[in-house]
Amino acid sequence: VFLGNGPSGICLSYLLSGYIPYFKRDSLHPHPILQRKLEEAPDVSILDQDLEYLSEGLEGRSHSPVALLFDTLQRPDTDFGGTAESVLTWWHETDRAIPHLVLGRNAPGGAWHSIEGSMVTLSRGEWMGLPDLPFKDWLKQKRRGLRNNRATAEDIAHYYQHYVVRKGLQKNFRCGTVVTSVRKVSAESISNHAQEDLQENSDSLCNFNEKSTEVFQVDGFFKTVKGDKEPFSIYAENVVLATGTCDSPTWLGVKGENLSYVHHQLSALEEAVKNNSIGIMSDPVLIVGAGLTAADAILFAHHCNIPVIHVFRRRVTDPGLIFNQLPKMMYPEYHKVHQMMKEQSAACAGPYECYVSLPEHHVLSFGKDKKCIFQDKNGYQKAYKISMALVLTGSNPNLSFLPNNGIDLAMDSDQPVNPKRNPIDVDPFTYECTQEKGLYALGPLAGDNFVRFVQGGALAVASALLKKANKNPP
Repeated sequence: VFLGNGPSGICLSYLLSGYIPYFKRDSLHPHPILQRKLEEAPDVSILDQDLEYLSEGLEGRSHSPVALLFDTLQRPDTDFGGTAESVLTWWHETDRAIPHLVLGRNAPGGAWHSIEGSMVTLSRGEWMGLPDLPFKDWLKQKRRGLRNNRATAEDIAHYYQHYVVRKGLQKNFRCGTVVTSVRKVSAESISNHAQEDLQENSDSLCNFNEKSTEVFQVDGFFKTVKGDKEPFSIYAENVVLATGTCDSPTWLGVKGENLSYVHHQLSALEEAVKNNSIGIMSDPVLIVGAGLTAADAILFAHHCNIPVIHVFRRRVTDPGLIFNQLPKMMYPEYHKVHQMMKEQSAACAGPYECYVSLPEHHVLSFGKDKKCIFQDKNGYQKAYKISMALVLTGSNPNLSFLPNNGIDLAMDSDQPVNPKRNPIDVDPFTYECTQEKGLYALGPLAGDNFVRFVQGGALAVASALLKKANKNPP
């Protein structure tokens, strides 16, 4: 059972549906050592090879060796601006399929369905694609091209839905489901009558390995077309957590943050503009944060001529600031925001009207009179009257369905799970949780935050599950 039907869940479903990757004969990979390793066993699928051996020595923009391996097999020279074809060929071996269910709240594609459709992705469009169906090719069929090599969120959401249908994976997906609990139970205590499943041929999920003494019980409810909630319980030997990270926006934890004019999602600003509750003559909108969501909010407000006060803790020149890591040519709009942040501080008026930047400041409190108090690095305080506040400082995953909110599974088991600072502790070559056998974590939960790199985790899990199920060829 997988929890989450975003890119991680879709990719893993593809691999577990019997689609097996092999090294394409006569292919030439630009990495000579990897090429030599691939030539050693051309008739053995990548899933059945030693992933640690294949990924050894690879370098790139991910900390996960398997993520780098699968990425470079699919897009061999993409980091150097190349367009070399994948060195993989895919065979459909139905006898190696493993029965599974993918549970998700929305349509396949996960959080991509809740992002403003016209938003352009940070990653290049071709990096958003899934195995054996390049995103670029799909876009061409729609007679469209990539803008500045990047894609809109709406296109990506549609592509993921199309992928599930095109690859025949629909039977594994159950949308409109909410999981409320995942816990280990004794296998003996489960009678087959207790198995209420969302699948017609549910007996396949009851066939536990005879050696299993414990299995996972997954409880939740299914939202019907009429809006009713139908409860379900599923029993599975293996559970994959692929729920992403967009569930719970981070709060600052300051006084007045729960007031009605303080919001934690960009959509609140879009809504306020749509219903004319703020406009050109309004008091400024406060935007807190220095990531890409905050930048999107600034661009949106700038486009609507709405005045902005922008508060963030870092220095503008801090190398950890995302803007200092993005190529200017590829991301002109984010470069523009960074320029505004540098040139338009409260200390010196710059060329941009309707925008004030307050670097190295933090919010002390929000008042009922819509007055907000900030403090700078020297302890000096300032007060501003604002129309609304957007606190856009990241988000945390919602793991309330796990015992102790999943904290026991994290790298630091004293702190909540956080994709960037405290991901779930997994084995790098199987993605199995080190603290809970049979439980796997993919995507942001395991520290992989880009679509191009979450797929390596799916490869690792599929390889591990095939070995477990003895579906690996000799």
